[in-house]
Amino acid sequence: MDRSVRQQGAVPAVRGRGTIFAVTWLTYAGFYFCRKNLGIALPALHTASGLDSLELANIVFGYSLLYALGQFGCGFLSDRYGPGRVVGTGLVLIVGSNLLMGLHGTALWLLIFACVNGIGQSTGWSGLVKIMASWFSSRQRGIVMAWWGTNYVLGGFLATTFATWAVSQHVLFPGLGWRRGFILPAVVLAVITAVFFLLVHDTPESPEASDSRQAAEVAHPDRSTWRDLGALLRSRSIWILGTSYFFLEMCRYALMFWLPYYMVNRLHYTLEASGYLSSLYELVGVAGALLAGYISDRFMQSRRAPVSAMMLCGFSAVILAQMMTAGDGLIATAVTISLAGMLSYGPDTLLSGAAAQDIGQAQAAGTASGLIDGIGHLGSLFSPYLVIYVSGRYGWDRLFVVFAAAGVAAAAVLIPLWNWKPSDETQGGQPRTAAQRGEFVESYEES
Repeated sequence: MDRSVRQQGAVPAVRGRGTIFAVTWLTYAGFYFCRKNLGIALPALHTASGLDSLELANIVFGYSLLYALGQFGCGFLSDRYGPGRVVGTGLVLIVGSNLLMGLHGTALWLLIFACVNGIGQSTGWSGLVKIMASWFSSRQRGIVMAWWGTNYVLGGFLATTFATWAVSQHVLFPGLGWRRGFILPAVVLAVITAVFFLLVHDTPESPEASDSRQAAEVAHPDRSTWRDLGALLRSRSIWILGTSYFFLEMCRYALMFWLPYYMVNRLHYTLEASGYLSSLYELVGVAGALLAGYISDRFMQSRRAPVSAMMLCGFSAVILAQMMTAGDGLIATAVTISLAGMLSYGPDTLLSGAAAQDIGQAQAAGTASGLIDGIGHLGSLFSPYLVIYVSGRYGWDRLFVVFAAAGVAAAAVLIPLWNWKPSDETQGGQPRTAAQRGEFVESYEES
């Protein structure tokens, strides 16, 4: 049986959930190696290539636009045609675009290849969430996805430190300068891509389940239909989660891309110190992702909204603290950046992971995740212009006030879903039909 057939259908579960968890975790962490490198390269591009702030913002905007638009379609494509095909295509696009960004230093070519990179990046989250929903049951989903969600948190940290090393070291390819920040991460992701194609399959043939209920949840070979997409688009909860995610991603992407730039230009740290210090945002974010998942499943009956809202309010408080302690040195900055990462990555993991799976379930998890991610990442489109406009016109302190207000708005939007918790994915020991899944969405609304 060739790979195309295996990706469409089921394959033996001999690989095991452990392998699927590990390889999909590694794959999405690898996505960040060719995502975070852009933020690290911005100061170097500004200095070495003479690109001004607006040109840099256009590059980030182009990436963010294609990434956001791609989210809306890639989730449904993963549900409809198989996530392995969609994610694999995206990986090839990402590797190719980053290699080409390392070969072309003009604003136009960097913008074009950043857009291609954005398209490739948009395949990753919804497709891999779909694979996880097919291999794992709904029980303790918050905890499973919290551990799995450390891929982009820890992956972001590793990617930031690796890109900082790639740009600042002079041992490998010393004549390439900032171009190393694109070429070396692309090589790393190329290796991960090969592992993904070899080991990851969409669904198991005979789930390694401890009981028939879990087997029914995981063995879900049906493809998503247009009816499923229509039901999700009519779901009030999708739009509530997406709106909250919009404000959160506006802040997270601004910090993810512009923290090194902020520390170089506002705090006057070196490029190397700024790169390593900004990596704390992702590193400590791992604790936030795990904390959110455990609190949601163990203490909040799998309710995602209250955990996310409380952490978002904490994020706003920490952002204001950073504004007031900006001149207190490296340690104070490290503490506030670390806390901001913990309190933003917790709700980020819940909203785009467990909550999306709760709504879409195994069959439409990719579509639900893609819709929430797509709405949310529209916020990332505004982040580069928000950063350069507010910081340039009113100063960096006023920008942090805007971030704090966005965090409060993201929390407030979730109030209508405060008491919602997911239902079982099965009914009478069998997977739900499309009609029953529609009833599930309606019950979500009524909650």
